[in-house]
Amino acid sequence: MYQNTNLKTYSLKETPYYKVHGRTDYSQYPLPLFWNGSAIEVNVSGTELWIDIDVDFDTFEPWVGTDIDGAFMSRQMLMPGSYSLCLFRNMTLDAVKNVRFYRELQAMSEDDSCHVLIRGFRTDGEFYPVADKRFKLEFIGDSITSGEGTYGPNGDQPWISMFMSSSRNYANMTAKALDADFRLISQGGWGVLCGWDNNPHHNIPSCYEKICGLGLGEFNEKIGAQKPHDFAEWKPDAIVVNLGTNDCSAFNQPQWEDPDTGETFKQHLNSDGSFVTEDAARFEKAVVDFLYMLRRNNPDSHIVWVYGMLGYDLSLPITNAINTFRKESGDIKTFFLQLPNTTEETVGCRFHPGVKSHERAAKVLTEYLAQILGA
Repeated sequence: MYQNTNLKTYSLKETPYYKVHGRTDYSQYPLPLFWNGSAIEVNVSGTELWIDIDVDFDTFEPWVGTDIDGAFMSRQMLMPGSYSLCLFRNMTLDAVKNVRFYRELQAMSEDDSCHVLIRGFRTDGEFYPVADKRFKLEFIGDSITSGEGTYGPNGDQPWISMFMSSSRNYANMTAKALDADFRLISQGGWGVLCGWDNNPHHNIPSCYEKICGLGLGEFNEKIGAQKPHDFAEWKPDAIVVNLGTNDCSAFNQPQWEDPDTGETFKQHLNSDGSFVTEDAARFEKAVVDFLYMLRRNNPDSHIVWVYGMLGYDLSLPITNAINTFRKESGDIKTFFLQLPNTTEETVGCRFHPGVKSHERAAKVLTEYLAQILGA
């Protein structure tokens, strides 16, 4: 049986240099990767590198990816347990490799047991410092930002972990193009006011100020998911908000009713298909309120609200809300950007934007951010 006897084990506490991407509770050991795109990055020499992890789930298995020297190398599902994964072997001993091990799957509000924890590494090499990139970008969104549909065959498919990603979505593409570190905060089906099914509790603002407000249950609370996020520890140069797609869907869905309390909620259309004025205003207020929250916590960041990869129906209410916020607050660093719609040629799995659609969106967004950031 093959065995490299030169491997040395490093707990994360003993690893001299590494860089964490994504919101987390740094006091935890092992270290949680809560969000899609959350990662641990190392510069390491040696012929071989393994990562030691703890994994569990009830229904939705986590998927992870590995990049080496900026090149996509592997993507795989994880099974429950404590074990090691080999990230590379038989590479040049003295050459320093940049390795990024990252979570592909979004934070799973539907599975309280779903987690990926990092214990440490095994290698026959040495660790070296990992530099920051030129910019920091935060992306906030729904299934589009969770990369849903970027893997898998076209057509109607089940809602499963395998079809979500951070490796193929517009946020990752934009960050690479701008030489930026990035964070993702996203949840499929959620909106700024309500979810696609009119559930008013499924809104991103309600969880934004916690480390991972989507991480529910006793275990997630134990590993720090519900702690307040420290906005001073990582200050984004720009925040990209891609919300509104599910809020739009809610207008066409039945009333939501809480089976336990009888609480109901519904966004309504007029008989001619237009938005009921009061409900459109309710959505606009949710956008304005979220912009105030973002600005309060990120006083120096540019804020770009993007929309359009799955239709343009709420473009006017979103721009109305942004204009209201700018006028009320005097904020001159908040903007709206329309992204290219997904077409038959660019659609992916589950009728979501495919890789080509994400590439088109990333190109538009990259050019826009380069202007406002002076890249």
